[in-house]
Amino acid sequence: MIIGLTGSIASGKSTVAEMLKDRGFPIVDADAVARLVVEPGSPVLAEIRKQFGEEVIQVDGRLNREKLGERIFNDAEERSKLNGIIHPAIRQEMIRQKEEWLQNGAQTVIMDIPLLFESKLQSFVEKIIVVSVTPEIQKERLIQRNVLSEEEADARIRSQLSVAEKERGADAVLYNNGTIEDTERQLVETLLEWDLQP
Repeated sequence: MIIGLTGSIASGKSTVAEMLKDRGFPIVDADAVARLVVEPGSPVLAEIRKQFGEEVIQVDGRLNREKLGERIFNDAEERSKLNGIIHPAIRQEMIRQKEEWLQNGAQTVIMDIPLLFESKLQSFVEKIIVVSVTPEIQKERLIQRNVLSEEEADARIRSQLSVAEKERGADAVLYNNGTIEDTERQLVETLLEWDLQP
């Protein structure tokens, strides 16, 4: 079975992905794939350079994420231009990795996709787990983790669908407001209920 794992920024999705990895489940990580497709020498990076200019490329030929982030963060048109370049490449590579796991005998593959709903990738998966957190805890964790001001944290949270909306699209919701043990207990219950094996 193909499981989509998602959540909002600072919800604890990466922690849940680690728990699944520790249990032997293969993970296709959208963030890792996103880094892979813009490696120096990749056609995707060449296209980004063409569209956004040299200023978004570091001296060593790698993508300057900060510079690019500044360009696209408050500009929907620029963001959509970037997404048009990288999203098809990311999807292709994610499908390739998923198929490879299945061919190697995996029973279940976890597709770890932070923006699963925003990118409308529900059709990629058979069931969806959403890692959820209250808005207060989410903001607090984000400010601590990324050393942001309250305004910056709010802007990042606003750039994604709300946790409540994601919950509505979920087959299972893990509430990550308490201890790690509590989140893990909910995960184990879901795995048992769905009878999932790596």
